[in-house]
Amino acid sequence: MRIIERVSARLQPEKRQRREIENFHRLYYESPRQTWQNTRWLGVSAFKTPLDLWVYQELLVEVQPALIVETGTALGGSAYFLATICDLLGRGEVVTIDIEPRVDRPPHPRVTYIVGSSTAPATVDAVSKLAAGKSPVMVFLDSDHSRDHVLAELRHYAELVTPGSYLVVEDTNVNGHPVLPDFGPGPMEALQDFLGERPDFAPDVAQEKFLLTFNPRGYLRRTA
Repeated sequence: MRIIERVSARLQPEKRQRREIENFHRLYYESPRQTWQNTRWLGVSAFKTPLDLWVYQELLVEVQPALIVETGTALGGSAYFLATICDLLGRGEVVTIDIEPRVDRPPHPRVTYIVGSSTAPATVDAVSKLAAGKSPVMVFLDSDHSRDHVLAELRHYAELVTPGSYLVVEDTNVNGHPVLPDFGPGPMEALQDFLGERPDFAPDVAQEKFLLTFNPRGYLRRTA
């Protein structure tokens, strides 16, 4: 019994910490006008947490990608952020895809905007041609968050990710992980299915070091 009690005593602080993190995560996510929808990079809205954006910056410095592929452009803030980090690094291009055309997205010489569904054969073919011969390649998925769509994106774009680089599945926090419990199967469920198919990708939980992330288990590193 004493051994069980000692183990239980060690686990209690960890459970409390997880509970506190999840409570803050919900508070942050459920206050979008104050927090993540009120986050801008050089004046352009970027619907991310600053903590995840900081991790993205560290990944770009580590990997030094020649090409970054992003699905889900929205207002263009995250593509603009990635491109300006590439400016500082002196290398890298960004290809960003969205089904909705917009004329107010920020122009940048390193950014190519593609209008279309990220899973449409024509879009996948166009991105594959842009990625041909480039290395390293990094991918961020942030478009339609339904499980089937995200899984299709994972299957299409995983091959572009070079060994040692990252495929980031965003918003794995929905459907109760820990926010929006009624969302339905989404990015986390697609991620779980994908990992069962691709042993050459694994979550890099070290990238969740700031405790709050919208992408739990979503930082996938491709092994050699």
